[in-house]
Amino acid sequence: MQSLDLPVGYYELPKGRLVNVVTCLEMTSKPQSKDASLPAGYSLRPVDVNDLDGYRKIFRKVGEDLMWFSRLIMPDEKLAAILGHADVESYTLYHGDTAVGILELDFKDMPNCELAFFGLAKEAIGSGLGRVLMNIAIAMAWEKPITRLWVHTCHFDHPNALGFYKRSGFEPYSLMVEIHDDPRLAGKLPRHASPHVALIDPA
Repeated sequence: MQSLDLPVGYYELPKGRLVNVVTCLEMTSKPQSKDASLPAGYSLRPVDVNDLDGYRKIFRKVGEDLMWFSRLIMPDEKLAAILGHADVESYTLYHGDTAVGILELDFKDMPNCELAFFGLAKEAIGSGLGRVLMNIAIAMAWEKPITRLWVHTCHFDHPNALGFYKRSGFEPYSLMVEIHDDPRLAGKLPRHASPHVALIDPA
């Protein structure tokens, strides 16, 4: 990970680029068990590696306004290798047969576990499902012989995300800055996605 040694101040980005402030959080001991029962009509199902289109559909549904784009532009072979890896547990949350959420735990760096993806579709936010899904994620992670569960969020995320993670038992430990091309300009996300992030066309 590259460290920045820049004087304090403002820096102008080239047009077409975005800067993202990332907060890393961790949980270093198993918390007390909490209710992890989904409401009636909801189910958590393993992702079908043979249905990448279906996976990307819910990935986009959850993450379009959060600037999630990494797996929309990832080659099929790479995405299938991640989702099918023996040490990655990727799930879709369903209400009936409608996908409404994503949960992914990455155990490749044991005894660390990364909560790699976690989110709900817009219609499910505010229903209490997020708390139950987080309780499920934490319980599933600590069923394994891990010593640390970590996650990262950023200022493109839902405004309540950082507080939600802290209330879930995670503690911030690091800040990072990520610079990347705006995926809306390349057609990887629609131009109306993430309206809270300014869209600036290159000159």
